[in-house]
Amino acid sequence: MSYFVGLSALLFAIGAAGVLLRRNVIVIFMSIEIMLNAVNLAFVALGRRLGSMDGQVIVFFVMTVAAAEAAVGLAIIISIFRNRETVNADELNLMRW
Repeated sequence: MSYFVGLSALLFAIGAAGVLLRRNVIVIFMSIEIMLNAVNLAFVALGRRLGSMDGQVIVFFVMTVAAAEAAVGLAIIISIFRNRETVNADELNLMRW
C-alpha cells in the first residue's frame, strides 16, 4: 500500500507544481486533473488497505463530478480562447480590477 500512497503523493506534487509553475490554462487544467486522480488513487489504496469498498465508491462519485468539471472547464477555456485568442493565464484579466 505504501507504494500506492507514494505514487499518489508524487502525482499530487507533479500536479501542484504544474498549477503553480505553468501559465498555460490548459496545462493548469490538466495539472488539476492529475491532482484529482492522485487523490482518487489514495482513496482506492486506503479503501483496499482497510478492506472497505468506501474508497471505490467515493472515487466513482469523484470521477462523475470530474467528468462534468472537465466538460465545463474545457468549454470555459474554449470560450476564453475564442474571445481573447490566448490561453496564457497572465494575459487573462477578466476578473481583475
